Amino acid sequence: MRNPHHGGPIPASLVLWLLAGLGLGWTQPVLAGGIPTLTLEPVEVTASREDLIGTADSANVGTVNRAQLEAHPVYRVGEVLEETPGLILTQHSGEGKANQYFLRGFNLDHGTDLAIFVDGMPVNLRSHAHGQGWSDLNFMIPELVSSLQYKKGPYYPEEGDFAAAGAVHVHYADALPQGVASLGGGTGGYGRLLVADSPKWGEGHLMYALELFHNDGPWTQPDDYKKVNAVLRYSQGTRLNGFNLTAMAYHGAWNATDQVPKRAVDAGLIGRFDALDPTDGGEASRYSLSGAWKRTAGNSVTQANAYLVRSKLSLFSNFTYFLDDPVNGDQFMQPDSRVFWGMNASHTWLGNWNGREVENTIGLQVRNDNIFNGLFKTRQRETLSTVRQDHVTEGSLGVYFQNRTQWLEKFRTVAGVRGDFYRAKVESDNPANSGEVSASIANPQLSLVFGPWAKTEYYVNLGGGFHSNDARGATITVTPGNGPNANLPQDKAPLLVRAKGAEVGLRSAIVPGLQSSLAVFLLDVDSELVFVGDAGTTEAGRPSRRVGFEFANYYAPTSWLTVDADFAYARARFRNADPAGDRIPGAVEGVASIGLSVDHLGPYFGALRLRYFGPRALIEDNSVRSDSTTLVEARVGYRIDKNLRVALDIHNLLNSRDDQIAYFYASRLPGEPAQGVSDIHFHPVEPRSYRLTLIANF
Repeated sequence: MRNPHHGGPIPASLVLWLLAGLGLGWTQPVLAGGIPTLTLEPVEVTASREDLIGTADSANVGTVNRAQLEAHPVYRVGEVLEETPGLILTQHSGEGKANQYFLRGFNLDHGTDLAIFVDGMPVNLRSHAHGQGWSDLNFMIPELVSSLQYKKGPYYPEEGDFAAAGAVHVHYADALPQGVASLGGGTGGYGRLLVADSPKWGEGHLMYALELFHNDGPWTQPDDYKKVNAVLRYSQGTRLNGFNLTAMAYHGAWNATDQVPKRAVDAGLIGRFDALDPTDGGEASRYSLSGAWKRTAGNSVTQANAYLVRSKLSLFSNFTYFLDDPVNGDQFMQPDSRVFWGMNASHTWLGNWNGREVENTIGLQVRNDNIFNGLFKTRQRETLSTVRQDHVTEGSLGVYFQNRTQWLEKFRTVAGVRGDFYRAKVESDNPANSGEVSASIANPQLSLVFGPWAKTEYYVNLGGGFHSNDARGATITVTPGNGPNANLPQDKAPLLVRAKGAEVGLRSAIVPGLQSSLAVFLLDVDSELVFVGDAGTTEAGRPSRRVGFEFANYYAPTSWLTVDADFAYARARFRNADPAGDRIPGAVEGVASIGLSVDHLGPYFGALRLRYFGPRALIEDNSVRSDSTTLVEARVGYRIDKNLRVALDIHNLLNSRDDQIAYFYASRLPGEPAQGVSDIHFHPVEPRSYRLTLIANF
């Protein structure tokens, strides 16, 4: 697609360079393949990871299609995101709780520096009761996913808050290829029923889905996780000119077996799957209305989406047992109830400057959260006292501009600038912790792309990003609560924290059937500041640096076999001196994933997947480290006819006794010293389990 008209005398790339020099910030677009021609068409994916040579702006972006997402078994729905090379998801509590995320040397907790979007809506919840960036994916229905797109590092101006380590976009289909009815059952009280279809309705399609789910797991105190998911979508048009309107509803309730102290298991006081507080658990709901619109005309594309979400959570946890309260125990409740809305809009147009093709994009992103949350001391889910209770309103405005210029046949640049403004108001039960705060930040991004030569392309990426901190931490002045440490002076945290990254990489398809990418990255974060929801305070972390590499491969040697193998390693260190040490507790180091998928082999299909999560420091001086975790998942399937198939998923095939996650901190069991005992606390992987599913298409 070419524009015969010429632009102005100064290319946009040069203007962006000048803006960056003034500290005003940079973005990222989409080139077609082969010859240097700019295009406004989205990349169509025909394999698990398209080679993207000629279209990608870095070695760390990729797209995974529906077929590959369906090929691999997952124990919990969030593991769909593990198709992102180097990303690991775990769980340290009941299944209804948001996952733990690990990527690029980060322990991302429940989502602090990984921006996640489902159907255009942000999943991360800011100023959340339990953790900044809380990302609960239990409302997602995998059968509705048409593709997953990932990108890592702060090099993309369309990605804002929480995207310092990366961003993942899950896209729902407007219409399903066929209706689907799925019925599954298995060990640990597992049961799942799904019905979904998208019949023609007027000028478009009306897609519906209903999911009923139950799981107990291996726990002595059963999870009894029950959830209901429903989706209703009406769509018209095509992916280039069309719209959709969508309603989603989710409700879940569960018991939780949180992490347990290693000393208690070693002494035989409890078993690996026992709970020290059997009343832990929670209840969550999420209801949303959203819409998306896109128009392609001539040499331009305009698109927009908007959303309105109602989210609620009541979470009961006890991680220290009897350390703070030897009589009632340390259970606490964190309620979070909010309504948030937002919209994203962008306009892309093609141009020509002195024979050089250019593509420009401008974008606008708005979001506002109205939040009611708090922290309460409880016993067996009964409230004993209030630590803090808050009403937070938080709004943000983000704008960005990006330019792509094809300077030579084998050299192009992508340059962008992004600016964000945040404002928050906190009304706390303690007036000393109330207040208003605002902050702004601007970040540049630049990508240099060379090639391809011999089906290999090379990238240099530079850019800045950020994450927001909990607004309550930005207005706090005294420690909340009414305990012995209440009303002590408390340092405030900045509302926005900057990240800076650099990366070199390559992407190659020189070997027939093999797609490979290699990226070497550096990422600095000005502060590891995190609001500690479990304590109701903010801890000011130290500046940090992560250096590492990612090596991703996808190989299709035959029409019936595909192989993917991904390896990643990161060195995470604090950047300032401290006698405590320079290790970042919980920071992921080595990660590997190797998968085989078999299909089109008569009526049979199947998969085998290995996930490795390496050991990591649990304390700053590296004197305590976690063990590694290796899990193997398998699937064996048979097509009874063209519309009916059966699949058996085997989770933890080797019956590993590894851990999902491990922490090191002080807790107290009955009879132990008042100051507690510092120990490793772990959440075990689930033992071998089986899930049998019958899938019918109609």
